[in-house]
Amino acid sequence: MRAHDNMATANGSQQPDDARFAVAAEVLRHLADPTRLHLLRLLTTEQDVSTLTDQVAASRSSVSQHLGRLRLAGLVQSRREGRRMLYRIASDHLAALVSEALEFADHTVHGIPHHTDAPD
Repeated sequence: MRAHDNMATANGSQQPDDARFAVAAEVLRHLADPTRLHLLRLLTTEQDVSTLTDQVAASRSSVSQHLGRLRLAGLVQSRREGRRMLYRIASDHLAALVSEALEFADHTVHGIPHHTDAPD
């Protein structure tokens, strides 16, 4: 059980407040760029800028700028190893969000019916 699983209100539901909506909207704003989304998907394993540049359709300069924005937003963590800077996604929650967004896109792009087991 995760620590935040106990954060439910007295009636058993978790009611989002304005601050939570604002933070969620800010995270989604950062995910709205295809290059940043691709980078976040790749950063489930720690990688450097050169390795990332080889995997996305963007220049090294563009990848570095995107990583800087993601790091400032707290979505990516970095650490120095010798002369290289290594990056990774900051949260398992964020990795799951990216994965779910891409799964949704797969259904849409390939005409696969969306799951209907959403709660009422």
